[in-house]
Amino acid sequence: MSAPIKESAPPARRPVDRTPARPRDERGEGVVLNVFSHGFLALWALLIVLPLLWLVLSSFKSDVQIGSSAFGWPENWSLDVFSRAWDKGIGDYFINTVIVLVFSVPLTMLFGSMAAYVLARYPFRGNRLMYYFFVAGAMFPVFLALVPLFFMVKRLDMLNTYQGLILVYIAYSLPFTVFFMHAFFRTLPSAVFEAAILDGASHTRAFFQVMLPMAKPGLLSVGIFNTLGQWNQFILPTVLMQPQSGDDPERYVLTQGLIQLQQQQGYASDLPVLFAGVTIAMIPMLVVYLSFQRQVQAGLTSATLK
Repeated sequence: MSAPIKESAPPARRPVDRTPARPRDERGEGVVLNVFSHGFLALWALLIVLPLLWLVLSSFKSDVQIGSSAFGWPENWSLDVFSRAWDKGIGDYFINTVIVLVFSVPLTMLFGSMAAYVLARYPFRGNRLMYYFFVAGAMFPVFLALVPLFFMVKRLDMLNTYQGLILVYIAYSLPFTVFFMHAFFRTLPSAVFEAAILDGASHTRAFFQVMLPMAKPGLLSVGIFNTLGQWNQFILPTVLMQPQSGDDPERYVLTQGLIQLQQQQGYASDLPVLFAGVTIAMIPMLVVYLSFQRQVQAGLTSATLK
């Protein structure tokens, strides 16, 4: 008697992919958009890098070479022009700018983060009104406040002084700092703060030792923006840092110093010295931004990611 024939098992069915197929038109549009965006970014990078490169190279040239071949390579790569620019006043202007920013930027970050933290974490009557007051200050043109600001600083006897310009820089940068840090502090978790309060920490200690370190990416980002803005500020020091008499010293900052250097040349132009002065004023900010580029990007995106 023959053995019964075994029936073969049915073949396993493949899972059906129910994800909708992407139309070819959308793929083509994505490729075109990607090429357009990258091409635009490359063009934007060239528009920024090429003038900076031309500026640095021109500082190594002579007046004759700049006049004959403005886009040629320098024949002499000597650094003497930078020492001449430093001796003609750029060194003093550079030191004055550093003195002002050493105090104005940290104080702006301290007062701005404290105000933003209170507005973001403590509800009280008038909270939103005060927040909108800071936001309105960020949209207020500084040109409209120059005349009353001048007389206010003059009444305080702080014209042509470091402390007067420092206080004005702090007031000028506070609205943006509060606006930026307010949104950042609202994203921080409350559990860590509550745990610190339960452990016996005061509100001040919880802010400085718990919440402020957690907001380090945001502080670093807004600190870089404030440094760039105050370093390149021109209209405020032009109004407030003018000698009131012949006995007053000149405490010009770099933006004023470059104009002063250009005016001192008169008919005997020395373009390499002027280019070298601009390069000296530009290099520190490039170094700061390139050094903290990743931290700035992380600070700008952390609030959205959280």
